[in-house]
Amino acid sequence: MAPQRPKGAGALEKKTALSPAPVPPRSGELYAALDLGTNSCRMLIAQPQGTGFHVVDSFSKSVQLGAGLEKTGRLSRGSMTRTVQALRICQQKLRRNKVRRMRLVATEACRRALNADDFIRRVHRETGLKLDIIKPQEEAQLAVISCAPLVSRNTENLLVVDIGGGSTELVWIDLTEVPRGDRPQAIMRLHSGFQQAVSDLPAARVVDWISVPLGVATLRDQFNDVEDDAARFALMSWFFEENLADFTPYHDTQPTEKFQIVGTSGTVTTVAASHLGLKRYDRTKVDGLHMTTEQIDRVIRSYLALGPAGRRADPRIGQDRQALIMSGSAILQALMRCWPTDRLSVADRGLREGLLYAQMSADGVLEDGEF
Repeated sequence: MAPQRPKGAGALEKKTALSPAPVPPRSGELYAALDLGTNSCRMLIAQPQGTGFHVVDSFSKSVQLGAGLEKTGRLSRGSMTRTVQALRICQQKLRRNKVRRMRLVATEACRRALNADDFIRRVHRETGLKLDIIKPQEEAQLAVISCAPLVSRNTENLLVVDIGGGSTELVWIDLTEVPRGDRPQAIMRLHSGFQQAVSDLPAARVVDWISVPLGVATLRDQFNDVEDDAARFALMSWFFEENLADFTPYHDTQPTEKFQIVGTSGTVTTVAASHLGLKRYDRTKVDGLHMTTEQIDRVIRSYLALGPAGRRADPRIGQDRQALIMSGSAILQALMRCWPTDRLSVADRGLREGLLYAQMSADGVLEDGEF
């Protein structure tokens, strides 16, 4: 499957409204966001608080929904059963917290699977949950707004990268026309679409975006037959870079000190935690961390030196991530090789946070001001 992108840099055919609000929310009402990806099922339940939100409940489980999808083109019976069991737990949490305003989405595995519609109907029948299969454009859009609080006021060109299980979304944003103090808020205003209506407010301009149908699970599956660990890693990294050829900034970017790349994914946060030497993961230390290319490469080299058996036993990586960390690292290394920066901003946030921000922004329940 070829990477998906609009025709012409930043030219989107339709404006996507993420979360209509037909009924005004009550004060203090809870919101929920569920992200069903190729590898994991994750949910957040949160309450608006100032310019952000307070998480009151959460859920995360590796369900491997996309296991075997590369070979068969279908979701397997076992992966669907595992996922439905996880979604039952989510449904119980939603009921217990009396959540009425929610957005529940599925991404690349369900976009590609031939039997995705049957699976969505089964989920509704057995759990009562209605999942939306979102398009790559909306997935990229949500990743961008989730990272708005991490955007530096000195940033003039921003690249947001979301490395998923089945795909990787990249969005390049020009902030040169936005006053420095308004740049994070300008990113947040993209919740209404990459192609915004004309207004008096300074606008962030989306130069280009792309959805590469290669994530940590799909890239790993394509190179499973290569036995040598280092050779497989090198092939994955260069193969991923080849899939960026249609992304306009890949060819046109000039070195600049006012460029920022924000990476959001389990791969990025795992590499950051390994760099910090954390024995137990701590989001407060990882989210917003800045890492240099040299620091990232040092961690990746340590993963390679461990070998498959060593990575399985390494507590820094964890059982859920060990089978995917090298394919994710190959993507991360390719990205750092392509663009004019030696620093990466680490974001422990993504689609769920974007879904919450989008719903709350559309409902007008977030305050203006600093994040």
